[in-house]
Amino acid sequence: MSLEDIERRLKALEDVEEIKHLKARYCGYCDDNYDADAIAGLFTEDAVWDGGIRGRADGREEIRRFFVRASQRLPFAIHMVMNPIIEVDGDTATGSWYLFQACTYADGDQAVWGSGRYDEEYIRVDGKWMFQNLKLTSFFWTPFDQGWAKARFV
Repeated sequence: MSLEDIERRLKALEDVEEIKHLKARYCGYCDDNYDADAIAGLFTEDAVWDGGIRGRADGREEIRRFFVRASQRLPFAIHMVMNPIIEVDGDTATGSWYLFQACTYADGDQAVWGSGRYDEEYIRVDGKWMFQNLKLTSFFWTPFDQGWAKARFV
């Protein structure tokens, strides 16, 4: 294996780790009372955040406005993401993650379990990885005491 091959492989591994850190920051900001400014700062100016049944926001400023209101709907949330599959191609990448989330719906102060899959596109801007597109496909949002077998979506 040539030195160039090793350098290319090392760079790809570093990129994957940087994207994992990007996702971890996103989850941390969401779990920190939905820090809208910090969350929006992870997205490009023309990014799309598509939460499916949760809503959609086009562009960094609309993403920020969406998350300003998020803590009013979900005063408590813990985003647990797992099983990442990240493919890097130069300054662009794609990724998918599974989400398992404990949260509280403000309406009725209801404890809820949630699950879904994130499908994402990333782009390197000025040497830093950012979200270009984030899509959440929900599997269930169910009351804690009922589980997804009795009430798949609330």
